Amino acid sequence: PSIRLSDGDASEARRANLSAFAPSPSFLCSGTGLVSRGLCHLFNRHVPTAHRSEASSSSVFGKLRCLFGKGPSAGNGVKLTGYYRLRTPLLSHSIGTPLEDRKRLGLRGLLPAGVVPLHVQLDNVMEQLRGKVSDIERYNYLATIQDGHEDLFFAALVNHTFECMPYVYTPTVGEACVKWHKIYRHSPRGLYISLGDRGSIRKILEAYPEKGIKAICLTDGERILGLGDLGANGMGIPIGKLALYTACAGVPPQQCLPVHIDVGTNNMDLRGEAGYMGLRQERVRGEEYDSIVREFVEASQAVYGRSVLLQFEDFGNTNAFRLMREYQPKACTFNDDIQGTAAVVVGGLMASVRVTGTQLSKHRYLFYGAGEAGVGIADLIAEAIQEEVGGTLEEARRSVWLMDSKGLVCSSRTDKLAEHKLHYAHEHSEGCASLEECIATLQPTALLGVSAVGGAFTEGAVRKMAELNEQPIVFALSNPTSKAECTAEQAYTWTDGKCVFASGSPMEGVEIGGKKLVPGQGNNAYIFPGVGLAAIAVGASLIDDSSFLVAAKSLANQVSEERLAQGTLYPPLENIRDVSAQIAVDVAQHMYAQGAATLSPKPGDMMGHVRGQMYDPSKSG
Repeated sequence: PSIRLSDGDASEARRANLSAFAPSPSFLCSGTGLVSRGLCHLFNRHVPTAHRSEASSSSVFGKLRCLFGKGPSAGNGVKLTGYYRLRTPLLSHSIGTPLEDRKRLGLRGLLPAGVVPLHVQLDNVMEQLRGKVSDIERYNYLATIQDGHEDLFFAALVNHTFECMPYVYTPTVGEACVKWHKIYRHSPRGLYISLGDRGSIRKILEAYPEKGIKAICLTDGERILGLGDLGANGMGIPIGKLALYTACAGVPPQQCLPVHIDVGTNNMDLRGEAGYMGLRQERVRGEEYDSIVREFVEASQAVYGRSVLLQFEDFGNTNAFRLMREYQPKACTFNDDIQGTAAVVVGGLMASVRVTGTQLSKHRYLFYGAGEAGVGIADLIAEAIQEEVGGTLEEARRSVWLMDSKGLVCSSRTDKLAEHKLHYAHEHSEGCASLEECIATLQPTALLGVSAVGGAFTEGAVRKMAELNEQPIVFALSNPTSKAECTAEQAYTWTDGKCVFASGSPMEGVEIGGKKLVPGQGNNAYIFPGVGLAAIAVGASLIDDSSFLVAAKSLANQVSEERLAQGTLYPPLENIRDVSAQIAVDVAQHMYAQGAATLSPKPGDMMGHVRGQMYDPSKSG
C-alpha cells in the first residue's frame, strides 16, 4: 500500500496503523518539517525491524520517503511537487508551467501569474546572452540557466548550436576550468570522488538521486585540453561533454553523470590557490591510482548495469592508453581524446578525398605532436589505409610520421620513446629537429598539428607545404584557440588559398583571390555523441576501434558538395542532431554485426529506434 502524507495533515499519521502493513509499505511525505520527521520516527518505532528497508538516510527511515532531496521521482514514482519541484532543474518548467499543472503540482503562488512559452523564454535568453561582454560571462550565464531550467538550457543549445557551443565547450570551457575554483557554482552537478572515498564508491553512486544513468564521463583532470594538469578544476570538461551528448545526440540529461576522480594534482600554483577545492597533494601513481579507477568502473557497472557507457576524458598520457586498452574488453567504454578525436580527423580526411582526388593511402602524413590525440589519429589513419588497400597495419603505418618535443620519432630513439609512439619509430637516416627540416626531408602531403603549441606552424613551414603540394592538407587541431598551431587566415594566406584546412576550435573564414574559404572545425562533438547514442540505444557491451572508423565514414558521407566547394570538410553544426542520428544508426548496425549489441530483438527500423531515444527539450514533460 502507499499513503501520501503531508505536514498539513498530521491526522493521517494517527489514522495509519503502521504495524498492520505488509512487509513492504511505501510512504511519501511532501514536506520536511516537524511532522515529516515525526512520521519517520513513528515508522521507525512501530514497523518491525525485519520489515524496514536497508536503504535509509538521515531524514528517511525505511520506505517512508520525504520529497526533499529524493530526485525527480521521489524514489517511488511520485513526482516532486511544490517548491522543491521548481528547485529541480530537470523537472522545472518555470514560468512556462501551464496553469492547470501549477494547481496539480502545488506551484500556485511560487510563480508569476503569466505563462511564458518556451520559445519566448528562449528569445529572452539569447538576447541576454548576446549582451554579455566576454565568453566566460556567457559560459556562466548559460550555466545559471542550466541550474534552474534544463529544458531552456538545452533549447538554446539545440536551436542555436553554432552560436552556443563555443560557450559551453571549446574554447570557453578551457578558461572556465582554469577559473573553476573561483566560479564554482554552489549547486550540485555530478560527483567528485577522491582518494578518501575508496571503499565507498558504490554507496556514493547508489545515493545519487538519478537512478537511470546510461552515460558517465569521467576525468582525473591531468591533461585538460592543452592546458595541462588542472586537478579538480577539470570537472568542467565532463559537465560540458555530457551537455553535448544531450544537445547534439539527444541523450536525455537525467541519464548523464559527470564525474571527477581526484587523485591529487602536480600543479603547484593551483595547489597554492586559497580557493582550490581539490586534494592538495601530488598525484598518486601505480596501484593506489589503479585501485580507485578499478573500484569506480566496477561500482558503476554494479549500480547502473554492465552496458553503462564510460567515457574517459582528459587523462594524462601516462594513463590514457593503458586504461583504454585495459577496460575496452571489460566495459562499454572509449577515450574521446584518443578515439573520438581520431574519428573526427579521419572523417575530415575522408571528406578531403572529394576535394583533392587523392585517396588516404596515397598521402604521407606528418604529425606535429605525438601525445594521445596524435597517436590515436595515426592509428585510425593506419586502419583506414589497411581497409583501403589491404596489407598489414605495419605497412600502413609507414605512411605516418610523428614529431614530438625532441624532434622526429624514429628508430634511433626507440630506447627512450613511450610505448604508444613505438609503432611509428621508422628508419630514417637523416636527423631533423625542426618542423621545417622534417617537411623538407619527408615531403608530407598532410600536416597535422596536435601539439598544443600555439603558432607552431610557422610561415616557412606552411609555405614549404604549398611548395611541395598542389593542395596541401593543413590541420591545426589543438584547443583552445590560443594553442592552435596556426589560424585559418594564416594557412590560407601563406598557401595562396591552396590548402585544405581544418581546425580544432572555430575560426573565421577568409577571402582569397575573390573566393570565400570557410574552415571546418574538427569538433569531437561530431563523433562522440553519436557513438554514445548508438551504444545506449542497443545496450552495447563494448565499443571497439572499428566503431570509430564506421563513425568517421558516416561523418564524411554527410558533407555536401556545397560545403566542400568552400573548403569546409564537416557538416554544419546546425544539423548536428541529424548527423549524430545517422552516425548512431551506422554504428549501431556495426555493433550488431560485431556481436556487441545486447538489445534483442534487433530493431527493424534502426533510425526510428534511435530517434525514439532522443530527448527534445521542446517536448519534455
